[in-house]
Amino acid sequence: MDADRKGRREDTPRQRLQGELRHLRQLREKRAREGSRMQRTESGSSGTTARSRLDQPRTARPGLITLPAYDPEAFGKLSERIARFLGTGRFIVWMTVVVIVWVGWNTVGPVAWRFDDYPFIFLTLMLSLQASYAAPLILLAQNRQDDRDRVNMEQDRARSERNIADTEYLTREVAALRQGLGEVATRDFIRSELQSLLKEIDERREPSELL
Repeated sequence: MDADRKGRREDTPRQRLQGELRHLRQLREKRAREGSRMQRTESGSSGTTARSRLDQPRTARPGLITLPAYDPEAFGKLSERIARFLGTGRFIVWMTVVVIVWVGWNTVGPVAWRFDDYPFIFLTLMLSLQASYAAPLILLAQNRQDDRDRVNMEQDRARSERNIADTEYLTREVAALRQGLGEVATRDFIRSELQSLLKEIDERREPSELL
């Protein structure tokens, strides 16, 4: 009887662990079933109505017109290169050469080879298109330069603030050192004190010798 009771007492924690494991397995199976049901319902209702869930972010619906994706950093660098080229004398020289050749070809060249007679409407259109594209590119390059200047100014401001803090700290330390040095005994002061002590000793010796 005592052995049976001891065996029952030893088996009780094992039974508890087994029961907890069974309970966990049942919960996992239940969650897996619920997840499969949710996936089925979502896949079935995707064509009719979109079910709103709080545990999933909303995806933006594609519009009727999808714009092409581009890298803004690469486009900004390209705009800066174009703006730098437009602001050089080389561009002005090449532009002048192209205009002179265009006008000369359509004025002096054979009639059959002319493609833009006077008043050169096609040339005016090309120049206006160039100006319409050059202005936004230059503005974009200027905006990028302004952003870089703003970042540099913030860094310079932070650096100047650190320098001011360092100089203030150094001035406080120097002032503390001056105050400490003011309380330190100098060589002349020590000499004068020693001389005064020697005089006192000599004065005391003279009456003792007389006695």
